[in-house]
Amino acid sequence: MAKLNVNICGIEFRNPVMPAAGPPVRDGDMAKAAAAGGAGGIVTKTVSVVPADVPRPCMAEVRGGFLNAELWSELPKEQWIEHEYRKARETGLPVIIGLGYTAEQISELAKLVKPYADAMELSTHYVGNDISPITDALKAAKDVVDVPVFVKLSPHSNIQEIALAVEEAGADGLVMINSFGPCFGIDVETGFPYMGSKEGYGWLSGPAIKPLALRCVFDAARAVKIPIFGVGGITTGRDAVEMLMAGASAVQVCTAAILQGPKVYGKIVRELDEFLDSHGYSCVEDIKGLAIKKASERVLRTYPKVPVVDHEKCKLCSICETSCPYQAISRTDKLEIDAERCFGCGLCVTRCQHKALSIPI
Repeated sequence: MAKLNVNICGIEFRNPVMPAAGPPVRDGDMAKAAAAGGAGGIVTKTVSVVPADVPRPCMAEVRGGFLNAELWSELPKEQWIEHEYRKARETGLPVIIGLGYTAEQISELAKLVKPYADAMELSTHYVGNDISPITDALKAAKDVVDVPVFVKLSPHSNIQEIALAVEEAGADGLVMINSFGPCFGIDVETGFPYMGSKEGYGWLSGPAIKPLALRCVFDAARAVKIPIFGVGGITTGRDAVEMLMAGASAVQVCTAAILQGPKVYGKIVRELDEFLDSHGYSCVEDIKGLAIKKASERVLRTYPKVPVVDHEKCKLCSICETSCPYQAISRTDKLEIDAERCFGCGLCVTRCQHKALSIPI
């Protein structure tokens, strides 16, 4: 069994899988359920100075992902301070308390919640180009607490610039990414938008945003020295592996925990452990940032390499043949790839469910 515990900013987590701030940790009882389900740490739902007035409906599963019009916690800060944080502490796991949103609000809240926090996570949900609202919120927290303060970032095209600015402003770590949006979905049976918000807009999460989250983590990890919690589309152990290879030190899970319940954390941890064992890795640290190293070693290639077929693994299922844009794949008694037709696009390798195809190095 591989070593799964990770140490981030002096905080020991039993494994690198934990909830993301949201409905799966909407109160102390759900924090306990996350711990029982196998999470390595607790992140509480973001609170602000007043409870959120959440539009309804506010959640919908869509093809490939999940839409939400969720806001911060609908519970008052007083209830969190008097009851919910105490329950979260009873798990015995590190507790990262989510706070939002402005510098003024965070300054007020950080003082109130610091007795319960091993660390704090600041959510600004800011998508503009002026970094000052994020850095001002960070400084407001750092002025009143002495625990690590992590900053959650929304996806940006210039994520490296923002990550560096937040690091220079004193952040102890980054959390990325927030859900993406605004987005829109329609119930074709009624014609109404899925979301009950004023414009019907929501924010996209789940598997659909994993490539975006991976890109943001990959870019930020190459620019900063502080740890990163990877968030966005983590559903399986292999998803967690991707995020760790992109440079994350740990991962957070929200959409999968909504759809599958709190046992999903333990499932992801088990699958991560199985991957590490089966590939000869002794600990999580062995794969952290591996994609950064591999990307630096790879040379740009514009000519094709024909995929290699492992005929013992191939089930002749026809998936690769059907979807080959170049009609280079055929089946007789075995799978064959026409080297003259093959463009080397790599699609068949990613589609093969039996890992029977690979691109030569």
